[in-house]
Order: sequence, then C-alpha cells, then structure tokens
Amino acid sequence: MVDVKNEENELDVASDGWLLTDVPRPAYGSDNAVVRLSFELALGVLAYVGQLETERRFVVARQLVRCGTSVGANVREAQHAESRADFIHKCKIAAKEAEETDYWLQLCTHAPDYPTPPAPLGDTLLSVRRLLARIIISSKAKAGTINVDSGA
Repeated sequence: MVDVKNEENELDVASDGWLLTDVPRPAYGSDNAVVRLSFELALGVLAYVGQLETERRFVVARQLVRCGTSVGANVREAQHAESRADFIHKCKIAAKEAEETDYWLQLCTHAPDYPTPPAPLGDTLLSVRRLLARIIISSKAKAGTINVDSGA
C-alpha cells in the first residue's frame, strides 16, 4: 500500500490504484427502501438463477437474470437523475423490468419440471413493485403531471 498525499486529506491507495478505506460501508441502500429491496431482489434472482442453471434451464435463466438485476440498476441510476422527469422515467423502466421479472417467475412456478422460485423472492419483488408504483405516482403528483385523486 502506498500513501498518496492530497492537499486536502490523506488517501490510502493500494498498489493497483484502488482507494482503500477503513470506514465500514453501511448495508447497501439501507437508508432507502427501494434501493435496498431492489438490491436484495437482484441477489435473490442470482441465487435462483443458479438453481435454474444447475437444472440446465439456461434460456429462462438468462432472461430472468437480465430483468431481475436490471430493476436495481435502474433504481440506482434514478437516484442520480438529472431532473424529476428523468427520475420518473428511470423508475418507470425499473417498474417494467419488475413486471418482466414477475412474468418469468410465474412461468417457472407453473412450468412442469422447473424449480419453484423461493417465496421470499416473490415477496421481495412484490414489495419493490408496490414501492415503485407509489414513487412514480407521488413523483408525478409533485411534478404536476397527474391528479393524485384520479390516479391518471
């Protein structure tokens, strides 16, 4: 490890150039429910995809890993949106990916000879979908693009 002096503070840099820190990182997104839950969803999807691949269900596994991990990626990207409209758009993309994830999980649930998705995965997905729906509605209301009473 090489110590690199910065005019404002001292940084520890590993030999490969990555910054090192002694500060423990909090649980991912622990202060933001949708960020935390969408990350947990991605982890659950990866675990279930491992089961699908063990049973050589590669096509469905590939589809599920793409949409199931995309939810969290879009939610995280929304946290750094350039405008309220951009935030809403990224949340809508995340919601669509969550819907597609639900489709593939339902398909696996009802398809013969497929491992049943674990119940906590479906519960987490439902929580993410509900949160995203509320976030989109309230963000649109704040932007003045919908009437909250009508839900349009």
